[in-house]
Amino acid sequence: MNETITFEDFTKVDLRIGTIIEVNDFPEAKNPAYQLTIDFGDLGIKKSSAQITTLYKKEDLIQKQIVAIVNFPKKQIAKFMSECLVLGAVNGKDVILLNPEEKVKNGSVVS
Repeated sequence: MNETITFEDFTKVDLRIGTIIEVNDFPEAKNPAYQLTIDFGDLGIKKSSAQITTLYKKEDLIQKQIVAIVNFPKKQIAKFMSECLVLGAVNGKDVILLNPEEKVKNGSVVS
């Protein structure tokens, strides 16, 4: 377990629901990954790199809702600028995306 945080620390993390609208291969990534374009409703469109190639095909990700942290600073990954962090559970070498059980409005807050 990591260091204990306060509730105030947790409230700084902006977790939101978004829908993947575009998926591209990312051959320049150090580890196998996709480049995702995600619609966060009123927050706009954001891009992210995600190492989810072992369990997910590109066509299966289109219109899939995910959970992401949207208030991290942008991060350069190879020649790609990642603007949010898509969340998933690590199971060995696989990453299983976190997502709502039912469809919700893009940009919805996760608390």
